[in-house]
Amino acid sequence: MASITGSSATAMSCSFKAPNRVSNLKTSSLSFKGISYSSIRVNPATRRLSITCAAKPDTVNKVCDIVKKQLALSADTDVCGDSKFAALGADSLDTVEIVMGLEEEFGISVEEDSAQSIATVQDAADLIEDLISKKA
Repeated sequence: MASITGSSATAMSCSFKAPNRVSNLKTSSLSFKGISYSSIRVNPATRRLSITCAAKPDTVNKVCDIVKKQLALSADTDVCGDSKFAALGADSLDTVEIVMGLEEEFGISVEEDSAQSIATVQDAADLIEDLISKKA
């Protein structure tokens, strides 16, 4: 059983506020510069708390635009952070082209191992934010 005691934790400029005791935590909100994200997760198999900062909404929107462009989707096609590339009709070549478009747009280089782990728009946006922060 996972539990948190205390009222807050801070990691890499992100703060997590929880009640004095949280049991069986699956997701909770994370506040970063006044914006709340649902990105606190506990892996039930290992019972470890993982704190990650979700990508900024601007980054997610840019990724959505790039995905729409690369897949030639119509303007009325709904693409959001939870959208899976496969569900949008992307095959492996389309995914490579999406990654290349992301690299060009954001001035980053995505390693092959990292590129293979991208399945959703949110995955791509989170990876971009991580690579940009490591670059700085």
